[in-house]
Amino acid sequence: MTLSEVLSQLEALGSERMRLQNAKRGAHDNQYGVKMGDIRALAKKIKSDHPLALQLWATENIDARLVAILIMKPKELSDKELDEMVKSLKFSQVSDWFNSYVIKEHPNKTAFREAWMNDKNPWAARAGWNLTSSLINKGAEGLDLNAILDRLEKEMGSAAPEAQWTMNFSLAHIGIHHPEYRERALEIGEKLGLYRDYPTSKGCTSPFAPIWINEMVSRKK
Repeated sequence: MTLSEVLSQLEALGSERMRLQNAKRGAHDNQYGVKMGDIRALAKKIKSDHPLALQLWATENIDARLVAILIMKPKELSDKELDEMVKSLKFSQVSDWFNSYVIKEHPNKTAFREAWMNDKNPWAARAGWNLTSSLINKGAEGLDLNAILDRLEKEMGSAAPEAQWTMNFSLAHIGIHHPEYRERALEIGEKLGLYRDYPTSKGCTSPFAPIWINEMVSRKK
């Protein structure tokens, strides 16, 4: 499938309703408004196609980039390409898919983690803290959790919203998976108050760290 063919199909699948929904979540105007299920179905039809993925990515179109993420080969991205892609992100949905499907499969992701955590680009910081959160979930080997909690307490309240989201994941996951640090994680969450009033759908857990931590810990009992 060619670039023009994919873009034509995405345009046909788009809807004003989805465009408005995306806009409310911070999306820019370069989008068709395609449902996630349709994005996945189209990518499944294309299968793996790294050159096409790079062409789709270059359009900066939200839907095209989501397809690109699903059909690219992360191991074929150079370190320079990966870094540039992270810093070109503009929308949370694309960022989160890129973190989940591309960065986590890249062979040199570990080398970028701390650099991105300290980067002024908020999307790079989001990616760095996302990697840190993942390591915390997997046992936190090699991580100084006290130092991470120090940073979260000091920096999270004033961080860019894009980075705050995955910093909050790191805070919550420390409290959930590492009992010896739970009390401090809860205290930091209460002190900062981030996401305390976040609208949460029925059946979902609040992202407010103290509620999130206590809910997940209770499920383990």
